Amino acid sequence: MIKFNKPYITGKEASYISNTMASGKISGNGRYTKFCQDFFEDKYKIKKALLTTSCTAALEMAAILINIKEGDEVIIPSYTFLSTANAFVLRGAKIVFADSCSDNPNIDAAKIEGLITSKTKAIVPVHYAGFACDMDVIMDIAKRHNLFVIEDAAQAIGSYYKGKALGSIGHLATFSFHETKNVTSGEGGLLAINDVHFFERAEIIWENGSNKAAYYRGEVDVYTWKDVGSSFLMSEINAAFLWAQLECLEKIQKRRRFIWAKYNEQLRSINKDVFLVVPSIQKGVENNAHMYYLVCTNKKQRNGLINFLKKNGVMAAFHYQSLHQSNFYQSKHDGRELPNTKKYSDCLVRLPFYYELKDDEIDCIIELIKSYFNK
Repeated sequence: MIKFNKPYITGKEASYISNTMASGKISGNGRYTKFCQDFFEDKYKIKKALLTTSCTAALEMAAILINIKEGDEVIIPSYTFLSTANAFVLRGAKIVFADSCSDNPNIDAAKIEGLITSKTKAIVPVHYAGFACDMDVIMDIAKRHNLFVIEDAAQAIGSYYKGKALGSIGHLATFSFHETKNVTSGEGGLLAINDVHFFERAEIIWENGSNKAAYYRGEVDVYTWKDVGSSFLMSEINAAFLWAQLECLEKIQKRRRFIWAKYNEQLRSINKDVFLVVPSIQKGVENNAHMYYLVCTNKKQRNGLINFLKKNGVMAAFHYQSLHQSNFYQSKHDGRELPNTKKYSDCLVRLPFYYELKDDEIDCIIELIKSYFNK
């Protein structure tokens, strides 16, 4: 069976974890945490980076930072993981769902302005599959309406929009290092802070609402409870694992881009009436090869393809189900139809994608897909 996903191990993870154990510092905010945070700040021009236990935790920190409260409204795409919404629901916000673009699952920036009310506090664009949302339009809307932009860049490490790294554009941004991502720490995330006004408070929220980080730097004589917060820090063990991954990021990305290109070269030749092969890519947008997906013409065809591949030894998967139609939120949704979101929920197929996927396995997957559609 060709697996759907397999996390890549560089070989240095165990050594770095052993170093951490030997040092006696295995809780958060140690040597490897600094290595990883500096990496994001230096390479991607993020102004301040904080490692977290997950991307979900980073989103929850963002909701606290912008003072989300009961009755505030937050605009997000319906086609996303539930954490994107949950982080703000936990603070009392009402989620206003936006539809996806017709040619890719990202939020349709042209629909955002019509959803803004006097209660709107933030826009949360999700860079699906590492493809950039239309950030120029989104940032312009936010500026004119005095809104915050929080990029959900969970899948977008190493992706760029017009020369700027995704995660470095919005006021805040979040990344994921779950085992399904290009680089991993098993579980983990990062909050990117691009507005200097958030620096001090973000660090306090990160440390259970205390100024503990400033205390360890010798900036204060004692640390105290300063604000709301929680234990959002990633442990040094996870940070050590992640550092081994980040050191090999270019190597990992090179292989993943090769796999993506091989899929794309072979599958784009199939009749476009059958399915949409890839999202349309704006000029100046650089994809990080997080995943390769197909969009079938209907749910029956999608399920048929997944079952056909499984019978032939290949694990493929569908992806998100529309949040506006979820059991939890459908009664709270305003009733608008979101046709493109429904299309991706019903028709999108994700293909096996990981560093160690062999060339002959990619060829096998491609031939099986061609065979399915030829029949």
